[in-house]
Amino acid sequence: MSSENERAEEPGAGAPEQLALIRETVRRADVPRAKPRTWRGAALAKELPVARVLVNKGALHLDQYFDYAVPEELDADAQPGVRVRVRFGAGGRNVRGGRREGGGLIDGFLVERLAESDYNGALAALASVVSPEPVLGPDLLALARAVADRYAGSLADVLQLAVPPRNAQAESKPSPAPLPAPARPVPGTWERYEQGPTFLSALATGGAPRAVWTALPGPHWPAEIATAVAATLSAGRGALVVVPDGRAAGRVDAALTALLGEGRHALLTAGSGPGKRYREWLAVRRGSVRAVVGTRAAMFAPVADLGLVVVWDDGDSSHSDDRAPFPHVREVLELRATHGRCGFLLGSLSCTVEAAQLVESGWALPLRAGREQLRAAAPVIRTVGDGELARDGAARAARLPSLAWQTVRDGLRTGPVLVQVPRRGYAPRLACERCREPARCRQCAGPLEAPDQQDLNCAWCGRAETAWHCVACGGRRLRAQVVGARRTAEELGRAFPAVPVRTSGRDHVLDSVPDRPALVVSTPGAEPVAEGGYAAALLLDGWAMTGRPDLRAGEEALRRWTSAAALVRGRPEGGTVVVVAEPTLRPVQALVRWDPVGHARRELAERAELGFPPVSRMASVTGAPEALAAFLAGARLPADAEVLGPVPVPAAEAGRPRRAFEAPVGEVWERALVRVPPGSGAALAAALRAARVARGGAGGAGVAGGGAVRVRVDPVDIG
Repeated sequence: MSSENERAEEPGAGAPEQLALIRETVRRADVPRAKPRTWRGAALAKELPVARVLVNKGALHLDQYFDYAVPEELDADAQPGVRVRVRFGAGGRNVRGGRREGGGLIDGFLVERLAESDYNGALAALASVVSPEPVLGPDLLALARAVADRYAGSLADVLQLAVPPRNAQAESKPSPAPLPAPARPVPGTWERYEQGPTFLSALATGGAPRAVWTALPGPHWPAEIATAVAATLSAGRGALVVVPDGRAAGRVDAALTALLGEGRHALLTAGSGPGKRYREWLAVRRGSVRAVVGTRAAMFAPVADLGLVVVWDDGDSSHSDDRAPFPHVREVLELRATHGRCGFLLGSLSCTVEAAQLVESGWALPLRAGREQLRAAAPVIRTVGDGELARDGAARAARLPSLAWQTVRDGLRTGPVLVQVPRRGYAPRLACERCREPARCRQCAGPLEAPDQQDLNCAWCGRAETAWHCVACGGRRLRAQVVGARRTAEELGRAFPAVPVRTSGRDHVLDSVPDRPALVVSTPGAEPVAEGGYAAALLLDGWAMTGRPDLRAGEEALRRWTSAAALVRGRPEGGTVVVVAEPTLRPVQALVRWDPVGHARRELAERAELGFPPVSRMASVTGAPEALAAFLAGARLPADAEVLGPVPVPAAEAGRPRRAFEAPVGEVWERALVRVPPGSGAALAAALRAARVARGGAGGAGVAGGGAVRVRVDPVDIG
């Protein structure tokens, strides 16, 4: 045994050296002791030691970038576009070892790396990198900034809509390798449209055509969208399709799979679940797939080398997001088409006023079929007005004239018959049978209802009404103002006892029905697709849809009627649609001629005379009267701005979910509309944004006249 080994075995031998070694080890381990909090004393990255971060705070006065120091250990992962966590709100006093400390942990996005900061004080360090996956690219950041500016919102709020929540399991799995570009598709049913083949040819050769497409009735529109996507992919570019709901997304998804096969597109819908949806989103961001089909949130999908954006049925309210800053799919895709120089296709069976304006301004070209093609595809439209109902007493009691009964009987011989009613449920509201004045309570003016089909009660105060009479005409007979789907299904079931009756509505929506005789009672937007098309359709209570006190009442009624009628077989196959509405109404006449474009152009001309959107730009400002008055007084609106109102906002009813345009239960709110002429929309948005910043961002509390004020640019419903 050596002398060194002997000395090592002696008690206490080498203790000073061992203690020194332990102290050195502890000292070295103690350097990043505050790593999760401040990284005090840790070395910074040698290159680009400053990270510019967008913190996840929706308050407008914080809508800016903040600089943070990058510790050396985070240098490799802290790349532009990744999610990070930072300390925020510490102030400038708590500085130790050259690092700002304190504040709460908050999520954010690393926007860029810099060599030095333009801030002269001490910087806090990045707390951590949540994931090295870059999810915020330069194109998506620029789009989010443009959307925030347009809608007077914050960049953080837009990114909440644009970037889905992280799913670590989905992020850890690699995306498949991209497939080669497919072959150029044949036009197929696009040949029915006068400029259809030309539009596809422009997409296939790398062009950027813009078109407003009025689709022919029938089942072909999903396959036609798929053909346009395939033409874009054949040129090596990406495509994005946004539809209003999951059912429409499923139809386009099936059409794309049938045309291109599996693995060439991603489906982004809420029904997919967070894990699968995030995995699909990552495949798009990584470039594994270049085609996306999805609902509203997919409008921000980071498609590589985008060559075409498609929005289907832009008049559907689902395309308007109900979270701040309330962007609309159509407007966002217009921004993407303009900034990205890609193709744009706005398609619908009907035509909105905004779509007509795009054509009138020359921003997009019309894409329509000739009259001969339309006659072959559209069903026969027949109308029944109040005059015919009045002459037929039995039909008036049942809301169905003889023509409608006969149409149902004839249609059931060859297939299913669709019955569209304006709402679901039973008989919720009552009106005078003679003049249709709503039945109101004499105590509180609330609406009367008959839940048990016998006794009258007030829906607001609950008092019973035993001697009601109409205050307008003196009549004493009541009728259901809008009879719902369940009541209609019961009536039709008694009239046709041998025929099955199915209902489709909000609680239970059918995707499809077989091609055999049946009565399908549906609310607008929930109509299932019939295999082979419906033999006939009844559109009931048209006056309830056209008589709504809303600027878009006629346009919306025509859109819903057209969507239902398009499910019916064409004229050559005997398809017939009966609409129970006054024949002289403009939307009814447009349906009879199947001319939604002409209706939209006339609506656009009238709105131009009145100065209503989309000819003008408008914003709604809603809040408590004192807060609203203080906000408008402090806003530096453009010189050509005009303030309309304020007017009271209806309060939500207790016991049911509050709708977007209603005031909270028990609170009094008012709304003002701010209107500017064309060309001043950006100035209006900037002024409203500055006014919100001056009041403290989102809520505006803590200032004179403080309180929550809700600002919505380009509101869908303005009354």
